[in-house]
Amino acid sequence: MSRTSLTRFLIQQQHAGRINADLRQLIAVVARACTSISIAVSKGALGGVLGEAGTGNVQGEAQKKLDVISNEILLEANAWGGHLAACASEEMDHSQPVPDIYPRGDFLLLFDPLDGSSNIDVNVSVGTIFSVLRCPTNVELPGDEAFLQPGSKQIAAGYCIYGPSTQLVLSVGHGTHAFTLDRETGEFVLTTENMQIPAATQEFAINMSNQRHWEAPMQGYVQDLLAGKEGARGKNFNMRWIASMVADVHRILTRGGIFIYPCDKKEPDRAGKLRLMYEANPMGLLVEQAGGAASTGRERILDMQPNHLHQRVPVFLGSREEVAEAVRYHQEHDAKTA
Repeated sequence: MSRTSLTRFLIQQQHAGRINADLRQLIAVVARACTSISIAVSKGALGGVLGEAGTGNVQGEAQKKLDVISNEILLEANAWGGHLAACASEEMDHSQPVPDIYPRGDFLLLFDPLDGSSNIDVNVSVGTIFSVLRCPTNVELPGDEAFLQPGSKQIAAGYCIYGPSTQLVLSVGHGTHAFTLDRETGEFVLTTENMQIPAATQEFAINMSNQRHWEAPMQGYVQDLLAGKEGARGKNFNMRWIASMVADVHRILTRGGIFIYPCDKKEPDRAGKLRLMYEANPMGLLVEQAGGAASTGRERILDMQPNHLHQRVPVFLGSREEVAEAVRYHQEHDAKTA
């Protein structure tokens, strides 16, 4: 039985009229860049890539060496192909147009080059997240404002997880599909077609150390989860937390669950912890295309109109019924306090 490579899959999507040749080639370039990042990650201490880079990103977070390396790999790989108009990275203050010496395409690429990088030095799974938008028409030199489109406008999104095996999870708006890197051939091979998240779950992922900072509806929701079978929910829940969004979401796409990073009072000037453009939107598309749901607790993530490139939002995503329960707690609380 022949295997379906990522290249073959993308060509099939093009023949079906779901993507065009330029988008196919763009995704292939991103996949090759992820392969290079995977090699760098897998070398670990042997490659001299562990530890701090001695620099900070736009969010004021200390960068790891692999943050910087991964960012440069993605920028270089996508600069000259002729498919992009501009790209934006979680690690950069502003978007970056394709250099004038290269042809300029019709797409915008956003990426978190190495999500979960705080886990690098302890050899826990990390990943790359990416999102593709169409560049607005009549924009010759796109700036940050060109990227400020709702997540529903994404024409492709995905992530690559660097774990025991390297997997690329991708959606072009027609299901969510997983590809595994065959290290002997260097190609990604389709291993799970049309991933489906179970509608109900008894597993949740959250950083419980922040509980004292949460809003009242969040306190009530998690309290009922922890009460288990004897509580209001009438069933026991298990908690899992890897502190790498890619790894936590990959588990949910594989077997169900809900991933939560709510807003809290620890940083009152921020609406949430995770970035709308680089994390919430692409993961929201992947989860919805797999039958799940993605919300801020008060609205669908993919409906949000971004107001700046590094906007942060609360995130509830995963099994559809459980996300609806979390949203219900927030709606009922808001109705009482209105």
